[in-house]
Amino acid sequence: MSDATKIVIALGGNALEEKNLPPTAESQLEVVKKTVEYLADLSVKGYELAIAHGNGPQVGRIVLASEAAAEVTPAMPFDVCGAMSQGYIGYHIQQGFKLALKKRGKNTPVVSLVTQVVVDKDDPAFQKPTKPIGPFYTEEVAKKLETEKGFTVREDAGRGWRRVVASPIPKRIVELSAVKELFDTTIVITVGGGGIPVIEKEDGTLQGVAAVIDKDLAAERLAEDINADILLILTEVEKVSLNFKKPDQKDLGVITVAEAEQYIAEGHFAPGSMLPKVQAAVKFAKASPGKKAIITSLYKAVEAVEGKAGTVITM
Repeated sequence: MSDATKIVIALGGNALEEKNLPPTAESQLEVVKKTVEYLADLSVKGYELAIAHGNGPQVGRIVLASEAAAEVTPAMPFDVCGAMSQGYIGYHIQQGFKLALKKRGKNTPVVSLVTQVVVDKDDPAFQKPTKPIGPFYTEEVAKKLETEKGFTVREDAGRGWRRVVASPIPKRIVELSAVKELFDTTIVITVGGGGIPVIEKEDGTLQGVAAVIDKDLAAERLAEDINADILLILTEVEKVSLNFKKPDQKDLGVITVAEAEQYIAEGHFAPGSMLPKVQAAVKFAKASPGKKAIITSLYKAVEAVEGKAGTVITM
């Protein structure tokens, strides 16, 4: 690999959808075109990039559509729906990124890699689903889905109710060697939606399972495995906060792993929202002394990499 600074970017859901737009493929493409403008600015500065993205709303809608059409065509299993979401989200990012690079006079290849991630079949997450997928519901509608369809539903950080599925810990990225081969010359979109969760059977074959791996933890696994210099987790806010949305909210700048772990223990970060981002950042900082994890907004990505914005977690 080259000596250029290597960044693994984890894109939050707001990078793919806007609340005031309909959840259509056409709308997503328009949002993605805006999103990748900020990432293209990083690319033209000479950083080498790999991109992970979420898929919670998208895979949820694919599952709903598949189930709704079950009388016409067989419903697709959850892991196949995850693969579908990787494909179409990656396709949109490829289109948008190439356009943004062309405007900047750069012709770096951009590819999406359908990526499997091995999880432990005995991961306790399968007994306690926590990962939100699909649209937001009122409590009344969510409870009805719980009764009629057997969904597990949960209130999501004050934003409404959503279906939740298992979110096992990522253990191994199956296509890692291909990512490494591509990294020096190509912007790689990989572990989309956290990767397609698979378990490894005794005969060495892989079997898909019904789950969604947290994309921040998958991005962290990737960042460790390719020896990245920076794990950049992009979300809706510029900095991580204590007492979020309260009168005594405190935004965090540069903090240590020990401080971050203390804040986690004190319950400052919402599960399914900021908590996995901070956990992923802590894990990377611990495993990669001298390197850093950054959590910030998409719009502050370049400034954060240059040390002028965001929450930075280091040893």
